Amino acid sequence: MPPTTKTRTRRRTLRQILGGARRRVRRAAGRTRSVWRRSLQLQVVTSTLVISVIVVVVLGTFLFGQINKSVVDSSQRSSVSDAFADRLQIADALAPDTDEQTKTADTVKSGAVNPLDEVMDTVTGSGEDGSKKRYDVLILNPATPGQSRASGSVVRSSVPANLRAHLQRYMRNHEYGKPVGNVQQIKFPGESQPRLTFVVGGVVHVPTSGQNYEVYHFFPFDEEEELLTNVRLAIVVVGLGLVLLLAAIAYLVARQVVSPVRLARQAAERLAAGKLDERLKVRGEDDLARLANSFNEMAANLALKIHQLEELSQVQRQFVSDVSHELRTPLTTVRMAADLLYDAREDFDPMASRSAELMQAQLERFEAMLADLLEISRYDAGAATLDLEPVDVRDVVLRAIGDSEALAERHSTRFELRLPNEPCMAEIDNRRVERILRNLLFNAIEHGEGRDVVVTVGADRDAVAIAVRDHGIGLKNGEDTLVFDRFWRADPSRARTIGGTGLGLAISREDATLHGGWLQAWGQPGEGSQFRLTLPRAAGADLKGSPLSLVPPEIEMRRTWRGAMTPVLLPASADGGGHDDD
Repeated sequence: MPPTTKTRTRRRTLRQILGGARRRVRRAAGRTRSVWRRSLQLQVVTSTLVISVIVVVVLGTFLFGQINKSVVDSSQRSSVSDAFADRLQIADALAPDTDEQTKTADTVKSGAVNPLDEVMDTVTGSGEDGSKKRYDVLILNPATPGQSRASGSVVRSSVPANLRAHLQRYMRNHEYGKPVGNVQQIKFPGESQPRLTFVVGGVVHVPTSGQNYEVYHFFPFDEEEELLTNVRLAIVVVGLGLVLLLAAIAYLVARQVVSPVRLARQAAERLAAGKLDERLKVRGEDDLARLANSFNEMAANLALKIHQLEELSQVQRQFVSDVSHELRTPLTTVRMAADLLYDAREDFDPMASRSAELMQAQLERFEAMLADLLEISRYDAGAATLDLEPVDVRDVVLRAIGDSEALAERHSTRFELRLPNEPCMAEIDNRRVERILRNLLFNAIEHGEGRDVVVTVGADRDAVAIAVRDHGIGLKNGEDTLVFDRFWRADPSRARTIGGTGLGLAISREDATLHGGWLQAWGQPGEGSQFRLTLPRAAGADLKGSPLSLVPPEIEMRRTWRGAMTPVLLPASADGGGHDDD
């Protein structure tokens, strides 16, 4: 395999690995967000934990800073006091009485003895309690560098340069009483790691000899560092324990409050699912107990109202069904008499003949209304069933149009068919779907104002759809849902021109729902309206979409064209003029 191909393969594999990792991280983040949004207890505990951590960190930092400052200041004051006492002792040792002065001066001139040896032994001796002093001393004689003496492992190079420069400036200005202190990390000879040390420098002036001695005290802060380390550890441990304790307290408090709320939510969900006997247990007399009492009272009242409404609805449905059935017997008798009168209308005078014709038409409408009421009562009682069979929807459309052609001719309306070339098979109840289409076609003829009615059939893998489009008065905003209500009219003052019962679209929607389909409406004033019936190809399948658009294609294209032609307002130029684009 060529190197370029190997590189591409390696890059593609790396991209796949990174893509998989990103997807897993994204899924994990999504699950975390979902858990966070759904759990009030988690939100309370997390918020308490975050606030507690912030408070503990701030207070711990402040407390440690104060303890650190107090320990360091106390150690520095003690160190300065010890250094001052040692400088007094050194000054006394370097300034003896007159006889001893003469002997010491002669001895020093002869080079037989160093006067700092005895002084160093005195300064670095044991303390008053017999313990060895914890600090080291360095005495320097600038005039005679060979007479310098030091205790422990300190050397001349151990003195910080800036501290010695300050001390020498004080000597030049004859400011012998000013001490100089500095805390820093100093690496002593023979040691691998530097130590935090407080260095105190001072000048010892011997008036009898006129010499100045630089005295440096090295106070290690080992004990202070160990103390502060222990304090820091104690603060961290106590702070962590306090945070965990606060989180546990927040968890218990949130659980105590959230658990009743969660139980109320579960009870409300069961109540919404139809379990009207669901109630909450009441414990105590606090706010949560009163909430449970209020919920139980609400549930009881809701169950009572629903029961009353169900009884009322049952009575209404039974009344409609009984009246519809009872009216059929007298209607049959009246129908037989009306048929006889209608058949003999030519023997009557014109007035009686016209009355017979009107009675015949109204009886037909009355029979249709009774049939629709009976059908509605079956839907209300849940007794409607489907007689399913595989049918080519194109044939159903053609039969419905054939039944509507006589009415269309009377209203000077023509049908424009847009059928696919391939069969559109679906498992449907032929009678009910044909009734839906007849109702849609009658509605389009009545409101189409004599213009063409377009019938379009579309299909995809999962569904078939039929759209009936008219170019009449259209629908106002919000009427696309009201149009399926029983006995609803867009204009109550307008009479029905084809003798409809006002239940056709309501029954059509029930038929579509019984199939597991959709019956939807679209309309605009002056643009007409369109009704779309969408049915699944296989009975019982869930619809995910429709093969046809609810908005007519020409309207959609017009909207797109208008959006493309909308002018874009450009900002004015710096000189106040506009932009001209060719």
